[in-house]
Amino acid sequence: MTASNIAESAAAGGDDASWRERAVERSLRSARARAVSRSDRFLQAAAELLNETGRTDFTVQELVERAHLSLRSFYQHFASKDELLLALFEEAIGTYVARVREKVARHDDPVEQLRTYVFDLYATAETTGSDGQLLSRALTVFHLRLAGTNPPDVARALEPQVELACEIIEAGKAAGRFRDDLEPRQLAALLSQMLIGVGHMNVLGTHVTGFQIGPDELFAFCLAGVSPPPAG
Repeated sequence: MTASNIAESAAAGGDDASWRERAVERSLRSARARAVSRSDRFLQAAAELLNETGRTDFTVQELVERAHLSLRSFYQHFASKDELLLALFEEAIGTYVARVREKVARHDDPVEQLRTYVFDLYATAETTGSDGQLLSRALTVFHLRLAGTNPPDVARALEPQVELACEIIEAGKAAGRFRDDLEPRQLAALLSQMLIGVGHMNVLGTHVTGFQIGPDELFAFCLAGVSPPPAG
């Protein structure tokens, strides 16, 4: 085939154009990889700033300088600083849930699964003196602010955590260990809201009752809440 024939075939876009699809796919894979890499660098830079200051009032310019990327690149990946903080929040929730899910899977008893879920969430929120204290505090403050301005975003970010609680409750209900007068999704929502509230108090140090609630008391309360009501 001559150069002229090849040019004509390419212009016609005939049956021999499968190479086009491969070339485009290869190009898209490369572009996706670059985009993910840069997004991760922005997230890492944001986590470092939050962990150093415990505040979310850093500027986008400070962020791009820390990430060694451009302002233009930032706005190609995120519409605003809040969108980046939401992504960081979602990553934190996803990492936590993946870790807890692995631990929960080690138990067949739904009560032990619930205990693992409650104790691990409590331990995650108990950050006093740890390296992640300021980061956790900053993300908690962001969570509370976002809950007031954009509840759907918060609900979407917390969905993996609520879904895991729902799976545990469904297993307990199927085994006859947990109550069946409420839908598992309702119980999971109530359970998650309470645990998140306790987590916020631990991170921020705002114990409204004057004393800190420990994991044993918290689990006892959660277990009572999902257990079948007394007969009669």
